Amino acid sequence: MTLRARLAFLYTFIVGGILLLFGTAVYVTVSVILTNQINYTLGNVAAQVIDQARVNQQGDLEVSLADINLFADVYVQVWTRDHQLLAFSDNVRGLNRPLDAVSMGAVDNVLRDVTVSGVHLQVLTVPIVASNRITGVIQVGTSLTSLDIIQTILLRVLFGGAIISMAVAGLVAWISTQQALSPLETVTQTALQITRADDLSRRIPYQGPQTDEVGQLIHAFNQTLSRLEKLFNTQRRFLADVGHELRTPLTVIKGNVDLMRRMNCTDDESLDSIDNEVSRLTRLVGDLLLLAQAESGRLPLARETIELDTLLLEAMQQMSVLARDRLQLKLETIDQVLVCGDADRLKQVLVNLIGNAIQYTPPGGEVTVGLGKVDERARLTISDTGPGIPAEDLPHIFERFYRGEKSRTRSKDGKGFGLGLSIAYWIVRNHGGQIEVTNRDPHGTTFCIWLPLAKGSCREEAQQDIQ
Repeated sequence: MTLRARLAFLYTFIVGGILLLFGTAVYVTVSVILTNQINYTLGNVAAQVIDQARVNQQGDLEVSLADINLFADVYVQVWTRDHQLLAFSDNVRGLNRPLDAVSMGAVDNVLRDVTVSGVHLQVLTVPIVASNRITGVIQVGTSLTSLDIIQTILLRVLFGGAIISMAVAGLVAWISTQQALSPLETVTQTALQITRADDLSRRIPYQGPQTDEVGQLIHAFNQTLSRLEKLFNTQRRFLADVGHELRTPLTVIKGNVDLMRRMNCTDDESLDSIDNEVSRLTRLVGDLLLLAQAESGRLPLARETIELDTLLLEAMQQMSVLARDRLQLKLETIDQVLVCGDADRLKQVLVNLIGNAIQYTPPGGEVTVGLGKVDERARLTISDTGPGIPAEDLPHIFERFYRGEKSRTRSKDGKGFGLGLSIAYWIVRNHGGQIEVTNRDPHGTTFCIWLPLAKGSCREEAQQDIQ
């Protein structure tokens, strides 16, 4: 059964249940009110008859009904204690048997429904007591035909109204659910078309309000499609880049192996080339495994107090060998800074960023490094005087294998894979920091790293983060 049919049946049953409870309450209320009115009339007539009853000197009962105002549908019989009919109303003149024979011997008032000559009656039996003994019995009855007719009509009206109301409710529910669920049918069709065509660029159109449940669902679905499209394109580009990066060293290795086979001897230059390419492949695989572990959460980071200024000086000393006399590597400002984190990973970030700055800065240029405190954070800057990064490349430089080839070309030794910035971004982010990049005026690039300062014991901070 479809959702639309289930909702329509649900609404119909709810309306039917409400009408059933309402109809039952109306039926019972009307019946009780009319029955109480009839019983009150019977009791009033019986009280009038008792007021007219007398007991003579011989102990016999005497009753006169002439002075009693009786309704046309009220029947009265007065019986002696010997069950002899003593008095009766004109409308039961031909009836010589009690209205309610079963209750004739009752010592208390009895109210019963009986059928006399095919007529449904309500009969009140009241014993007449004089001198602590029963001297007679009064039976007052009235027809319940009008009550039965009213109850039947009321029952039919309520039942018929309930059926009609349920039918109308079911029809309205069917139409309203069709209108409400029609966007979901569009979602289904669009999803099937995307599945068949593998086209994640398609989006689900929706003309209704964006704040209702369906609008929020379609908006979330479209956001999911956008994210899937981005992930799919990233994965496709990642596979293409990995294939490209692997093809170059493998081609070099295969070419050198073929050369040595043709020469039928080993060549030191070819062996060195093979060794370099194997080292390059090893670094590529290592970086990929590092990123995979980082993104899956299986790369643990140490939490210890680090003197970031000391770590920066070590990284600059290591990178000064790479700069040599080709350019100037300067320390602009430095402050004593303590942070919590993994010293090896943070040094990896510094070496990567300083190495990139040296690599993309032309001879005679300058790379400037600075470290200071701003509010409650450490601020580390690495600036170069290279060609800069095009504005269209800035939002993507932290993506895997992305490099701005127009201005910041590959190094001649081919050591870069476009993974270093992705790794640096992950390390800084998982230290609770941020990494930013901007172009300098008139030329050059500045990388800025923000890290929270250490407060107290790093182990206590790590335990609080886990909790």
